[in-house]
Amino acid sequence: MSSDRFVDLLRHGEVVGGGRFRGVSDDQLSPVGLAQMRSVARGLSGLDAIFSSPARRCADLARELAAQRGLPLELMPELGERRFGAWENRFAAQIPIAELTQFWKDPVGFTPPRAEPFDVLRDRVLRGWNLVLERQTRFALLITHGGVIRIILGQVLDIPADALLRIEVPPACRTRLRVPVGEGRPSLMCHGGLTQCGAPS
Repeated sequence: MSSDRFVDLLRHGEVVGGGRFRGVSDDQLSPVGLAQMRSVARGLSGLDAIFSSPARRCADLARELAAQRGLPLELMPELGERRFGAWENRFAAQIPIAELTQFWKDPVGFTPPRAEPFDVLRDRVLRGWNLVLERQTRFALLITHGGVIRIILGQVLDIPADALLRIEVPPACRTRLRVPVGEGRPSLMCHGGLTQCGAPS
């Protein structure tokens, strides 16, 4: 048995209302989204802690799992979704095309009106990620949002910030990171599915 630690990142499933720039809008999972996450959770054994964004689309399943398995749960604002300001809860088609085009071209430099700047978002997320690592868990589950997962992967893999949107993180996407005990940096074991990750070893 490896002495390394593991962290699984799980994006929330499908949300009521469809794919929007939801930000801090606290919509709940659709029945499909809840089923997606429960399906992933059934393949997880050996967890010793759960960390979650406070948003209902993440925290509802986190609370359910923690209660079922008798695990500690920590809701962390640092792992919350980006605040999208004037774009909150809008579909892409409802956003001025010039703004949306600029966002896709320069996701780091362009900030939607009244939104959380990318550098502030990244600093917040990485503060949360470091807090998770400090907890010294053996196998933790972190339930959060696509943008948060991209930032963590960017940190682990040294991916430039302006390339993070090229990482696909669909609903209920699962990612596993290996965290060495002692010297060494975390590494990516798998991304995007249940069967690919297997069991920690």
